[in-house]
Amino acid sequence: MVYEVVRSERLAPGVHSLEVLAPLVARRARPGQFVMVMVEERGERIPLTISDWSNETIRLVFEVVGRTTSRLSLLREHDSLFSVAGPLGIPSEIRRYGRVAVVGGGVGIAACYPIARALRDAGNFVISILGARTRELLIMEESMRGVSDRVMITTDDGTCGRMGLVTDALRELLDEGGLDRVWAVGPARMMKAVSDLTRERGVETMVSLNAIMVDGTGMCGSCRVTVGGRTMFTCVDGPEFDGHGVDWEEFIARLSRYSAQERICAGSGGCRRDAGE
Repeated sequence: MVYEVVRSERLAPGVHSLEVLAPLVARRARPGQFVMVMVEERGERIPLTISDWSNETIRLVFEVVGRTTSRLSLLREHDSLFSVAGPLGIPSEIRRYGRVAVVGGGVGIAACYPIARALRDAGNFVISILGARTRELLIMEESMRGVSDRVMITTDDGTCGRMGLVTDALRELLDEGGLDRVWAVGPARMMKAVSDLTRERGVETMVSLNAIMVDGTGMCGSCRVTVGGRTMFTCVDGPEFDGHGVDWEEFIARLSRYSAQERICAGSGGCRRDAGE
């Protein structure tokens, strides 16, 4: 199978998008799922969320943070990937809830797009909260507007939308009329902050965990996470979990450990140096 690059695009400084020919994956993809990607045969495997798909292609949006994502960002039209395995993970639970919020931080906005689209198609009133450090780093704003009933934007420096955090906007929504469900995708500390806030209000919240992964099939154990006191594996039990049940301190500590020791390999697939989700 040839996984040809159909389109390569720079979305923001350090954030890229690839549209890849992968018909078998595309025809089975659902919101919330991901693929394991290898640029070359002797390269490492990294998980990337599927941010969009058609009958023949899938779209992958990622941040350049290591060797593999750097290689991915250099690919151009007609180049190809060695392997794209998936779709993997349990899809988002999509049904009619009522008034819902989808909270995306940074490159996590790309993962929010198919979830918001599916929720709106299911008859929900979808409010999307998009957060970034600065306007230059805000991605997919127009795409998110196309699948949302309302969009709220926050930036750390106030260069777009309101100055502040996504939790500021979420608190406003909770105060003004409540929400029936929340999804959050982004940095771990952002998802923890969202979960802490919604726990106080009793609003069910799903988070998509960007855990360390090697094989994506549950064999290596590197993506383990504690949820509700139980050990689970992000690749096969997730990547979405109840944000109120996640042991956030443990999860953040594991991410920090791998980031600080990139040279330590977790298995035959090599070190997970990239955090592409």
